[in-house]
Amino acid sequence: MLKQLKRLLFTAILFSLSACGLQFQNGGLIPPALQTLTLESSDPYSEMAIVLRKQLQLNNVNLVESQTNVPVLHLHKISTNDKVASIFKHGREAEKVLLLEVEASVKLPNNTTFPISAKVNRTFFDNSRAALAKSAEKDVIWNDMREQAARQLITKMVALQHQVQK
Repeated sequence: MLKQLKRLLFTAILFSLSACGLQFQNGGLIPPALQTLTLESSDPYSEMAIVLRKQLQLNNVNLVESQTNVPVLHLHKISTNDKVASIFKHGREAEKVLLLEVEASVKLPNNTTFPISAKVNRTFFDNSRAALAKSAEKDVIWNDMREQAARQLITKMVALQHQVQK
């Protein structure tokens, strides 16, 4: 009886929240000075640049071409690495730790530069018997890590709010 009551209450709350049009607000925390910026990268079509551009747009940041009075988010260095975490009895790699490091900087129109960085790591169980499936899984994990790193960079841009307002 108590279990059914909890389930009914949870369902009622869920329906009321979905019916009232509750939506999470994207981009509400990004400082107004950083709402319009230029994204620069040595390779603008790299996977990390594309993911960062998408995350910025999801957070209502207006991306423009290079202008004089617009802050610049510059991607400096993107490094990926994988390290063996464990091995099978036969000496083959069993588990790896995937590492992604992104270094960037935000340059304001007054030429003040703030370095920001993001580090993401994940474990990956590597089974050589299912090489094709594991390769596809590894690609999905790398893409998820890039999205997480982009969100970390945006969060660090939000943290720059006090420096930007000075």
